Amino acid sequence: MAIRLLGIIHAMHILRQSNSISKHAASKSLDVPKGYLAVYVGESEKKRFMIPISFLNQPTFQQLLNKAEEECGFDHPMGGLTIPCSEDIFVDLTSCLHEL
Repeated sequence: MAIRLLGIIHAMHILRQSNSISKHAASKSLDVPKGYLAVYVGESEKKRFMIPISFLNQPTFQQLLNKAEEECGFDHPMGGLTIPCSEDIFVDLTSCLHEL
């Protein structure tokens, strides 16, 4: 229970830090459905994905967030959370998480 709580707190910290949103990203944030989070995924060209916030509880997704923090820090040029992995890997991971 404590480990899960620490993971959620860490994810919330990442989201809070990435909330330095530019005007462009702020206008896009209006179209994010309740219960979802917009993330940018890709190694060179970033693609925007909507993921359920319930993914933040999943250990596999938390590992991905930790890697994103190590590689990108909290200064995101897109204004949102950026995950530096290939789009194919991200889609595979989220597909598995949807099945849980």
